[in-house]
Amino acid sequence: MKNKKKLVKFILTVITVVLFLLTTFPFVIVVINSAKASLEIMTDPTSLPVRWTQLFENIKEIWTSPSIKYSKSVFSSVIITTLSLLSISVFSAMAAWVLVRRKTRSSTVIFLIFISGLIIPFQVVMFPLVSLFRMINETVGLQMLRTYHGMIFAYIGFGAPLAVFMFHGFIKSIPLELEEAALIDGCSKPQIFFKIIMPILKPIFVTISILNAIWIWNDFLLPSLILGVGQDIQTIPLAISAFAGSFVKKWDLIMTAVLMAAAPIIVGFIIGQKHIIKGMVSGSIK
Repeated sequence: MKNKKKLVKFILTVITVVLFLLTTFPFVIVVINSAKASLEIMTDPTSLPVRWTQLFENIKEIWTSPSIKYSKSVFSSVIITTLSLLSISVFSAMAAWVLVRRKTRSSTVIFLIFISGLIIPFQVVMFPLVSLFRMINETVGLQMLRTYHGMIFAYIGFGAPLAVFMFHGFIKSIPLELEEAALIDGCSKPQIFFKIIMPILKPIFVTISILNAIWIWNDFLLPSLILGVGQDIQTIPLAISAFAGSFVKKWDLIMTAVLMAAAPIIVGFIIGQKHIIKGMVSGSIK
């Protein structure tokens, strides 16, 4: 029996190591090729760089390139990601709180409508979304395409369903007596939410922020539809695509730019990993 358990443990260990290597292999390829020249990548993409200082030369070329304007794309990505995360987190938490505390048939229907957004593929609605934004511009005069607020509005719509679902499950575990005591002490509804509920929701806020940050920061398809490639407002993925032309692909700059784009998300994920796991577990069992 002991030998059988050891064999099973050994097999599971081998499978884990293999999966780890398969998962990290693309990232390792990006790291080692970001410190190479384009010709060196084309010659042997799996070898170690001849000199690692090439990485800093690639970064300097990317950052100072007048045609790509990478620094401007970083600013745009930071603005879009930050405002989208704040909007998704705060509005979804407020919506979930109201849906939990107002136990009516309409609140149940609204919650199910939110959940239905999780099963609708983005590819089904991407072209109708662009048509809707164009119609809003023509009828209302509000420009939704090629703008920051258009991107943020779209991300709120696609990110709210999962956020509401997670907040809804967590808020149900918060005792109603806390809110009743605050109400007796003279707190208004907004004060109850922002002073009592929001501090308790910190693990879920971190979880939702990290999950949505990974998606929004790395997203290419939605910005390409709403912002367009080669426009004034460009996110980092759109800027990286400019290194891949029709006839020439600058693999050294592509790899370096990918590494530069991934670094903030990796650092953020490592810092918030404990809160992410806590938030996911709490939201799933309560």
